[in-house]
Amino acid sequence: MTTAPSSGPLTEALQTYLDHLVVERGLSANTLAAYRRDLARYVAYLLTRGVSEPGGVAERHIEDYVVAARTGTDGGAPLSAGSSARAVVAVRGWHRFLAAEGVTADDPASAVHPPAQPKRLPKAIGVDQVARLLDVAGAGGGPAPMRDRALLELLYSTGARISEAVGLDVDDVNLDEGRASVRLLGKGDKERVVPVGSYAVTALEAYLVRARPALASAGRGTPALFLNARGGRLSRQSAWQVLRGAAQRAGLPEAERISPHTLRHSFATHLLAGGADVRVVQELLGHASVSTTQLYTLVTVQHLREVYLTAHPRAVTAG
Repeated sequence: MTTAPSSGPLTEALQTYLDHLVVERGLSANTLAAYRRDLARYVAYLLTRGVSEPGGVAERHIEDYVVAARTGTDGGAPLSAGSSARAVVAVRGWHRFLAAEGVTADDPASAVHPPAQPKRLPKAIGVDQVARLLDVAGAGGGPAPMRDRALLELLYSTGARISEAVGLDVDDVNLDEGRASVRLLGKGDKERVVPVGSYAVTALEAYLVRARPALASAGRGTPALFLNARGGRLSRQSAWQVLRGAAQRAGLPEAERISPHTLRHSFATHLLAGGADVRVVQELLGHASVSTTQLYTLVTVQHLREVYLTAHPRAVTAG
């Protein structure tokens, strides 16, 4: 890969910008080194295109550079989607600075955006793994295991966000037979009512009758549904630790990566795999847009493809 020269209009303009980042922005040494590396590669590319000064850069040069850096056709190592996005941010910042300082008449990078990040499929665990997790959470004596089982049963039964679950008050839960539900307050203070399954109802009833009163006796009285050992509302961090500890005791693969969102993802994935309509799942999850929920359909389609390839006698292309 061509390296940027030690002097010249582009290199001098780059050094001025890097000095600005240190003095005016106070960037850390590591962040500054990343900017220097990304922009030096960009300057080297411009020079190969016959651009020797900041005013000669056009939008097409920047767009071509993004493609070249992403594929490695500029002579450097190909950049991942994340690294190329970071490089575009650096380039945009530099050109915005040059235009603001009057070095260039306009900002040729203003309409150039980082490449779209690939959609990441939600992580979910299998139904049997969920069952192991819930069984382990409720093992042991005292009120805490009963609370932990009720909390995790509720998360998986309703797809609630962890903040929604720990924010529940006792009055938000209806455990009447045939009408069991929970009132969740989601993002933007949007309220939704979600049905509660029989396993979660059983766990919640046991907790409310046999465990919550013992936990509440240590506090000063709170309407919170889930309580900590001091009788106060259980925090998000503590709820996270409950799940992480149960996952480790259950021996689940990559237990350290399992989070409360894992149960939310599993809830949605298992519903869709069971034939639930995506718009129903959207309402249950509290998603504002169905396009967010449709990410989960990619998971189930992949599962169907795997089953098809292993089960259909003529699924595999003949060699």
